[in-house]
Amino acid sequence: MAVPAACRAGWPTPLSGFTGPISQCTAGMSGNRPGDLRLKFPFPPPLRPNVTVPTNSSASPSPSPQRQETHAHALALAAVRLHPPKKKNQPAMHRFPDGAHVRLRTRIEGAYVYANEDGYGVSMSPQGASLNAVWAVHRLVRRGTSYVLLHGAAYGRYLSITRDDAPRGHGRVVQRLYDDPRRRDVLWVSVEDGDMTGDVVMRNRRYGPWRRYEHPDETISWMVEAIPPRQDPPELPPVVPPPIVPLRGTMLGRQRHVLPQPVSRRSIQYGRATDQEGFNPLVWSTLWFDGHFVSNLRRDIANALGEHDELNVTLCVRGGSQGRLTPLVRDLPGDEQAMEIVVFTTGSQAAAELVYPDVDAQ
Repeated sequence: MAVPAACRAGWPTPLSGFTGPISQCTAGMSGNRPGDLRLKFPFPPPLRPNVTVPTNSSASPSPSPQRQETHAHALALAAVRLHPPKKKNQPAMHRFPDGAHVRLRTRIEGAYVYANEDGYGVSMSPQGASLNAVWAVHRLVRRGTSYVLLHGAAYGRYLSITRDDAPRGHGRVVQRLYDDPRRRDVLWVSVEDGDMTGDVVMRNRRYGPWRRYEHPDETISWMVEAIPPRQDPPELPPVVPPPIVPLRGTMLGRQRHVLPQPVSRRSIQYGRATDQEGFNPLVWSTLWFDGHFVSNLRRDIANALGEHDELNVTLCVRGGSQGRLTPLVRDLPGDEQAMEIVVFTTGSQAAAELVYPDVDAQ
């Protein structure tokens, strides 16, 4: 059988500048299909130690130490090129200053982390100009490590991860109350993505990097958008009456009918803050509230406090006993979970220090 031309000793091969002889070449050997060509790249020849020979010997001289050093250095450089050291991602905690408001947006989809109206779920939404897509930064240090906590500007609940209602081996991003100082699933660390875009990767203290649900091996890179504050508090959304639909009767003809609406009922614990003493978290009053309109809640709390004008009170929600206050200017979430409301006197110094994000700012 004829030997392929590429197997002739001393011939250059077309492989990336390699011009040395091929150490082994087989064609049509046992175990191979006829015409198959297997190439094995030769390893660099081992460095021979210096050998002392008589002057009349015909043995070739040993490589000089300088040549050995040069060859070893070349191998080291090749190893560096083939296996570059991994660069450790740098912290990016400065992107989350304490008390600021931010949005987290994916660069590829352009979607925002969105607090669902049920008060529990978290989804991705293109609705960036919404309080549900804005998160307030809560910084703390635990055992010498700095963490970022994010609570929603809509309902005040904290961004967390849970294994509940998630497939095996997965986690689910949710909103939850920060009611235990030992809770770790609300703690986040931000590091640079490393792709020179300024994006960050969010790592949960308990469950690790925030990954894509459909691709668990892929971490999500986030653009952090800072939201400036408004100069004045926004108006509360109006109470929307139940819809009226026309019905056709057999004798009365067309008539108007009000569709029955499901009514949620929840416990509201509220307390009043003063400029002098602040807020006492140990003193609460309780009322039962029907519905989810924040304007009606302000009216009911004002009546319970003996205020003749409901505009005299400003409401904040607390997302758990360890959580910070969030101005409540959005209708209540769709669940029936109890809520803690801190009441400020409108126009007071304490109320003036509340920060409202400008969701319409570009």
